[in-house]
Amino acid sequence: MDVFTTITQTQDRLAEEGGTMGDLLGHFRNRISPILIGEPEWEHILERARTLPITFGALPFGFELPLHSRRPVADFGVSLASGTLPAAYFRDRVRVDTTDATARAITLLLGQMDSEESCLRDIVGRKLMLEYDIGSARQEDGSGPGMFLRPGERPIIGGGGQVNDVATVVDALVTCVGWTMTKAERKTIERVYMAQPSDTRLDSFGVFPSRSRAIRLAIMGFKSRSEVCSYLDRTGWPGQIPAVKSVIDRFMDRAIVVRIGINIDVQETGIGQTLGLTLIVKQRYTKDSRYWLDDLTDWDPFLAALSQEDIVVQEKLPALADWVSKPTMIFAKSGRFVLLRGIHHIKLVVSGNQLRKAKAYVFMVLSGAIEN
Repeated sequence: MDVFTTITQTQDRLAEEGGTMGDLLGHFRNRISPILIGEPEWEHILERARTLPITFGALPFGFELPLHSRRPVADFGVSLASGTLPAAYFRDRVRVDTTDATARAITLLLGQMDSEESCLRDIVGRKLMLEYDIGSARQEDGSGPGMFLRPGERPIIGGGGQVNDVATVVDALVTCVGWTMTKAERKTIERVYMAQPSDTRLDSFGVFPSRSRAIRLAIMGFKSRSEVCSYLDRTGWPGQIPAVKSVIDRFMDRAIVVRIGINIDVQETGIGQTLGLTLIVKQRYTKDSRYWLDDLTDWDPFLAALSQEDIVVQEKLPALADWVSKPTMIFAKSGRFVLLRGIHHIKLVVSGNQLRKAKAYVFMVLSGAIEN
C-alpha cells in the first residue's frame, strides 16, 4: 500500500470519529509526562489544536520540547498534504474569512504544489509542515505557524548543480507569506548552498511569519566536525566557530554520531549568528518504510551524553526516553488504529560562545489503514 493511500484511509477513518485535533490529543494525555508538558501548558496546546479538524491526525504530528527550560512547555507541529481533507480545510477557511493570513498563505502554497506549470511539486512533493509557537510564543494570541518544505521528491544535493531548485522552493515560501526577496537575501542563500559539500543535502526550508524575518535552511549529512567548521567558514557565518567545534567534540566523545546537520537563518542583513546543530545517531531516509520506527534504546546513548550538559534539565531526560514506545493498538468507534511514537531528532542551539538550548522533536504517527 502506498503512503498516500494509507493517509487517505486514515483521514477517512478519523473523519468518521469526528471532532478536532484537540479531541484526538485529549485521548493521549495519559501518555505524555507532565514533566514534559504541564497541565496549564497542555490546555494551551489543546486550545490551538481545537482549531484544526481531527483529520490532521492522518499525517505525523508532535511537539518541540525545550530540554533547557524548567517550564514544562511545548510547541505543536502538524503536517498536511495537497489533495487531502486538511488541505481542503484551509481552502474553505479562505472562502469564509479572507483575512485569515495563515489559511491564505497555506492555500497559495498548496496551489503552487498542484499547478502543472510549477516544478515545486517535483522537488518537495505534496507535503507541508506547520509549527505553532505555543510554549515559545511571543504573543498572547499564539502566532501563526512556521511553515516548512522538504525536498523529498528531488533531493537538493550540495555541489552547486541545483541553484534553480533552491530558488524555486525559497520563492514559493516567501511569496505565500507576502514577502519580497531582496537581492542580498538571494545572494546569501546562493552562497550558503554553493558552499555545501557534494555529499550533503539541503534538507528543509522554513519561514516564520510571526517571528523576526528569516529563512531557515537545514543542511544535513556532514561527516565530521572539521567538515562543519570548514563549511561555516566558507559561508562567512558570523558566529563563534570554536564554540561549535567544542559542542561537537563533547558529544562525539560520548556517543556515536553518524552524521551532523546544521540550521542556518538567512536574514535581511546576512546569516544569523545563532546556529542549530543536529547530531544524527540514527539515519532516517524519507523513502524508508521503517522511517517512523525506532528501537526502544536507539536514543539512550545520546540522552546519556546530553545529561552531562549543565543547561539540560535532568528530570526531563527519563520522561523523554519513555516517549519512545512500541507500536500501540488504539481502539475507537470506527475500529482500530496503530499509534507510533518516537524522537525524530534533538537540536542543540549554539549562540555567542556556548551551547544555549537543547530541544527534542518528538512525533506521533497514527494509522487507520489496517483491517478491522
